[in-house]
Order: sequence, then C-alpha cells, then structure tokens
Amino acid sequence: MSNSADFPQPGSSPDRIRRFRPVRVLTVAVFALAGLIFFTSFDTAKGTNIRTDASLLKLSDLVQERSHKNGQLDESNGSLRNDVEALAERDNGSTKAEEARLAALEKNAGTQKLKGKALTVTLDDAPPNATAKLPGYPEPQPDYLVIHQQDLQAVVNALWQGGAEGIKVMDQRLISTSAVRCVGNTLILQGRVYSPPYKIQAVGDPDKLQKALSASSAIQNYMVYVNVYGLGWKVDEDETVTLPGYSGTVDLHYAKPVE
Repeated sequence: MSNSADFPQPGSSPDRIRRFRPVRVLTVAVFALAGLIFFTSFDTAKGTNIRTDASLLKLSDLVQERSHKNGQLDESNGSLRNDVEALAERDNGSTKAEEARLAALEKNAGTQKLKGKALTVTLDDAPPNATAKLPGYPEPQPDYLVIHQQDLQAVVNALWQGGAEGIKVMDQRLISTSAVRCVGNTLILQGRVYSPPYKIQAVGDPDKLQKALSASSAIQNYMVYVNVYGLGWKVDEDETVTLPGYSGTVDLHYAKPVE
C-alpha cells in the first residue's frame, strides 16, 4: 500500500503536497547495497584479514610438501626397481645376446645411469627492477623478465637435436614421456615443483651440443631478452659426470571418454 504522504490530502495546499522523489529511492538503494557488501566481506573474512596472503601461503606450503613427498617416493621406487632387476637377473635363462639387447634398451629408455662428458645450461629470471639495456626497445613488461615454458623446451629440444645421450633437468632424468611444464614462475616436472634458476644438463659431445644451441631459432629469440632485459643464460662444459637413471613410473596415463 502506498504511503498517504505521497498523495494530496483533502484540504491540503499545493505547497504542502509531497511529490515522489526518485533520488530518495536511489539513495536508499545505494545504502542497502553498501550494507550487503559489508556483510558479504565480513562473512567471507570470518574475523580474519582478507588482505593477507595466508591462504596462498598455506597452498604454497602444501604444494612444496607434496613435491618433497613425490621426490621421496621416486627415490623409494628407484630403489625397489633396482632390487627387482637384481632378482630378475638371477638365473633368468636369457642368453648373452638377449642381455646385451636389454641393456641397450634400458640405456635408451633412460632408466639406467649415464656417464660421460656433459654440457650444463642455466636459465634464470631477470632482476625485478630490470630496464631496457639497448636503445630502441620498450621498457619490460613482467612477462619479459621471467623464464617461460617455451624457453626450457627450446633448450631441451636443441640438446636432443645436438645428439644428447641423456638429459637431466634440475635433479630429474628425462625420458620420452617427460613433459616440461611451467605454471606461473615455477617448473612442474614429473610431479615435483622447482623455482629458478633452472639447470639443464646433457651428456654428449660438447661441441655438437653447443652448435645445436646456437642454431636454435627459439634460443636466438631468447638471447635478445638476455641482452636487452638481463634474463639469465649460462653454458658450462663439464668433465665426466653421471646422470641418474629415471626412477619414476613408466606407465602411460591417458584420458578416457566419459560413458
């Protein structure tokens, strides 16, 4: 029912007639909306400071904890695999030719240790306050100053093309099903999380590996950012090193259609 104050009453003068004012309704709506926002903010915070990063820190701690646990499981899996292989080698009835063929397959699969001369490539983020070092280039955007997935992939691909016999990224050996992926400013490799600087080590002929890095168009593009904005790039020739064998699972996982 409408308020009688909004309509003229018998005997009232025109000056006393109150008219409908939309501004008043709008004001009331604004205050109601503000109250709803304050209540929602309070309900979300539940008495805590919603401007802090406590929840993000908890998530980061959880990721690091799972990454550490995955590393321990990989080591345990590798130890168990060695025990199984040692037991399998006892009187398995195979010929020397078959054993030699199996050893070659294991070497190519990356499950065995690999020893030889190596090349180590280190990639790192640029300083957060970096500016353009050369004239004619724009001031850097945040994306210009961090290592991206394609940068790591470019190095790995170039090293394979250069004849690498085996590659290790950080402390893990790569195999044919390994995927180098980045989320934000972190590397996720085979269930474990890493932060820059990223080290990639390849066993092979150092000269051929160097030439493959220099010939890669993707790395040539990366070097522009190295020279202009200060992204990290370092290549070292190593004496004889030993890459660890891959210790994770070799089962293939694939998507299945929903039935």
